[in-house]
Amino acid sequence: MVLLTGPRQAGKSTLARAVADVPPSNVFDLEDPRDLARLGEPTLSLPGLAGTVIIDEAQRRQDLFPILRVLADADDRPGRFLVLGSASPDLVGLASESLAGRVALVEIAGFRVSDVGTARTDDLWMRGGLPRSYLADGEENSAAWRDDYISTFLERDLGNLGVRIPATTMRRFWTMLAHFHAQTWNGAELARAIGVSEPTVRRYLDALTDALVVRQLQPWFANISKRQVRSPKVYVRDSGLLHRLLGIADAGALWGHPKVGASWEGFVLEQLLAMEVRDPWFWSTHGGAELDLLVEVGGARVGVEIKRTDQPRLTPSIRHARVDLNLDRLVVVHAGESRFVLGDGVEAIGARLLFELGPAVLAGSA
Repeated sequence: MVLLTGPRQAGKSTLARAVADVPPSNVFDLEDPRDLARLGEPTLSLPGLAGTVIIDEAQRRQDLFPILRVLADADDRPGRFLVLGSASPDLVGLASESLAGRVALVEIAGFRVSDVGTARTDDLWMRGGLPRSYLADGEENSAAWRDDYISTFLERDLGNLGVRIPATTMRRFWTMLAHFHAQTWNGAELARAIGVSEPTVRRYLDALTDALVVRQLQPWFANISKRQVRSPKVYVRDSGLLHRLLGIADAGALWGHPKVGASWEGFVLEQLLAMEVRDPWFWSTHGGAELDLLVEVGGARVGVEIKRTDQPRLTPSIRHARVDLNLDRLVVVHAGESRFVLGDGVEAIGARLLFELGPAVLAGSA
């Protein structure tokens, strides 16, 4: 079984149908009442189907997973079920303990630089990776599509995921969260601004995280004497949606916006996490030392700093991170084109070049 997750309109259904060439009878879209009716008795309707079975928007029928486990045990051919969901595996209803060894998890968040080419990096950053936004005819149409997406997501899609929060409240929260993009979570400040309790705003944050439109990057705790930050950093995962929530209409407005550096950081972070990296964390101390990303690549512990500049420098924060975290290497990803050594075990590399060369650069093998 393969579980393919991603936010709404990320291209999951299109990809599934392109990869698994199956007859219409093998496709169940659980937003279609007719397909829901066909799955009224899944133990009768599914076993007789030959080849791969596609179940789209599976979060609408969480009771299916125990049945799929039984069917997968009875017929363990690879690719027996391709299950699509617009939410995190937990929210979709996937119980990992009951499907251990039976399911592969794949996440897709829309287009990446590897899909569109490095020459289109700035376009992808501006519009985001949701296909209809990126492929829209002109900036105005792209922005209008993202505005409609945000409204539909808040007014309908969150409710379909079981989130019972008024759309106006969640829009206000998501907009405020966009202004905290790439910052450490401060629930108390957001709670005061909205006029609710800290547990309530935390519930709002978790709802958007489960819907795969917000990322919570968890902190790493090193065994050192320094006081370390213990709250996650929060990011709006799609840069195009971030820009609309911030009221940014075009590239000119983006360049002059105070959140341009934070937007760039989040964009590069998402590109890196789409590569073959494991266990992403960030690290920060109350004394000011920090590291944007800590990952494992090819067995090496690698630190990543992301800077919206074409002249990165070796800062005290980078030196502290290199030593305190016992890093094998540290890479400073910048907005320029060059690649050069900054210090012992520290290398600067332009983002586009990194996207071209891939994760081998992080491991130091390219």
